[in-house]
Amino acid sequence: MRKGEISAESSIVVLTGAGISQESGLDTFRDAGGIWARYDIDDVATPEGFRRNPPLVHEFYNTQRREAATAVPNPAHAALAELEKVWPGRFLLVTQNIDGLHEKAGSKALFHMHGTLDGFLCEACGRRGSWADDMSTNSTCPQCSHKGALRPDIVWFGEMPYFMPEIYRALGEADLFLSIGTSGTVYPAADFVREARQAGATTVELNLEASRKGRGLFDLEIEGKASDIVPLFVDDLLRGRLPPP
Repeated sequence: MRKGEISAESSIVVLTGAGISQESGLDTFRDAGGIWARYDIDDVATPEGFRRNPPLVHEFYNTQRREAATAVPNPAHAALAELEKVWPGRFLLVTQNIDGLHEKAGSKALFHMHGTLDGFLCEACGRRGSWADDMSTNSTCPQCSHKGALRPDIVWFGEMPYFMPEIYRALGEADLFLSIGTSGTVYPAADFVREARQAGATTVELNLEASRKGRGLFDLEIEGKASDIVPLFVDDLLRGRLPPP
């Protein structure tokens, strides 16, 4: 298959970031006024920060968990779930988001590379599982019954994201790579477009603004609100109306 030729047998890999959930009322991280403008990354998103002040970290993620629980998927989430449902070729959605909105929209072929808010990781037994309520230093692991060893199942800075071998394998076999609502500044996700491009995939960015890091790596850049441009792109893709790269 030549670059730019997308057929029903094509393999699609989609990467999403916080920008796709912004219109569902959830904050982004790196934008002006985003989460990292209000909190110190070192305090709430590193293993060292958790060791220094577990109550602060628990409070931070408890707030995010409660907000995500009431958030509703927007048309961009719904469009990707529909694309997965009807696409005859291989499809994989990789998200940096921890909010669970893709699942709410119906996505199933999904990797949470940075973990999820509705999960726990026990530092005593190493097991992971679902967690819906607030978490504290008094929480008990449902797997090993150890008290005080639970942390949110979130991949923090300095830790290895989940599912990396599977993700790189999919990128190496992709015919179409979509990057949606991500700044392109956090590695290793920022390098996914390069991996896909080297494998011969057509690369497309859908974002509020084109990412500076991705300049020259995307064959097609589409700017606008995710809830507007993602459904339109998916419709064009399914109808075979994509412009040539």
